[in-house]
Amino acid sequence: MRQLTYYVGTTLDGFIAGPEGQFDFFPFEGDLAAALVAEYPETVPAHGRGPLGLDGVANQRFDTVLMGRATYEPGLAIGVTSPYPHLRQYVFSRSLARLDPEVEIVSSDPVAFVRELKRQDGAGIWLCGGANLAGRLLTEIDELIIKRYPVVTGAGIPLFDAPFLPTGFTLTDSRVFNTGATITTYATHQK
Repeated sequence: MRQLTYYVGTTLDGFIAGPEGQFDFFPFEGDLAAALVAEYPETVPAHGRGPLGLDGVANQRFDTVLMGRATYEPGLAIGVTSPYPHLRQYVFSRSLARLDPEVEIVSSDPVAFVRELKRQDGAGIWLCGGANLAGRLLTEIDELIIKRYPVVTGAGIPLFDAPFLPTGFTLTDSRVFNTGATITTYATHQK
């Protein structure tokens, strides 16, 4: 069965974006950037792949990406309707119309949809964001890969926006980079 991985960047105080959805304060540099490009090349959006030498580079872990509307919209603002054409792309929204044939808009229950995706053949499923979608899919997440940046914002969009539901995970890996960032990986132990 396929796994759902919430692979996301966060501040030290647990925010994946600023109050207005800003994310430009997350640095992409040094040894952390090199590790991300080498290990998770498919998570680099199409407009960044060429400059990073990733055109034609095979996916390492994921063949599918899930996004909430608020995660998808920043790309739309700059004219990007298909941010990850090298992946199957699903955007969860009840208000968006389909703008690109490579991006499917899903208005149905995300839990049922993900359960069906997990039963299909394929590689891993990447939950790209956002907080509301992550909160709704919390019980379906098999793995967390948290890129924690040495930044505090004080406010913003949390890692999860969900009702109180303590959910345990087991630490499986933790790395510290010269940039001060960390990548911490957890597996769920509730399944």
